[in-house]
Amino acid sequence: MQNLFYEVIVGLIAFIPALAANPGAVITGGHGLMDGGKNWIDNRRIFGDGKTVSGYVGGILIGTVVGIIVFLILNEFSLFPYKLDFEIIVLAPFALAWGSLTGDLLGSFIKRRLNMKSGQKGNLLDMWPFVIVAFLFSLIITEKFFMELYSNFIDIILILIITPILHRGVNILAYRMKWKDVPW
Repeated sequence: MQNLFYEVIVGLIAFIPALAANPGAVITGGHGLMDGGKNWIDNRRIFGDGKTVSGYVGGILIGTVVGIIVFLILNEFSLFPYKLDFEIIVLAPFALAWGSLTGDLLGSFIKRRLNMKSGQKGNLLDMWPFVIVAFLFSLIITEKFFMELYSNFIDIILILIITPILHRGVNILAYRMKWKDVPW
């Protein structure tokens, strides 16, 4: 049981790059609309004004750098269940950060199809797509890493449960710091 607890904690910590990418996008965003201001075939915006190229790229970079630092620390203290190589230390955080922001774009795309305005509260559409796509990108890009940390699915379930709480708290903080226009 103690070994399972340890594995779950490491899996949660290893997900930090995906969590860091979203506030990174908020901090670096604001330049170059991801959808170029264009509409989809349903005559609604593809993503909306809140999704920018600078935020997407900046968020991926911040999530990746934060992840590399976290992974190096965990690796230095032998806290991963196996010795990480350079490829995993770089690719796994990148996959998680890239997947996170791509999932966020997917959530925005779906919200626009449901005729929800940019910035409108989307409940689980604001949270779960970034988690699911981050895991998917991690599986595709760094299968060994994913299978070592997440094949028991306990971490995935826990992350899906705690994400709404973390997401809400971070968004309230970003709103109070005037980095976001809405607290969700």
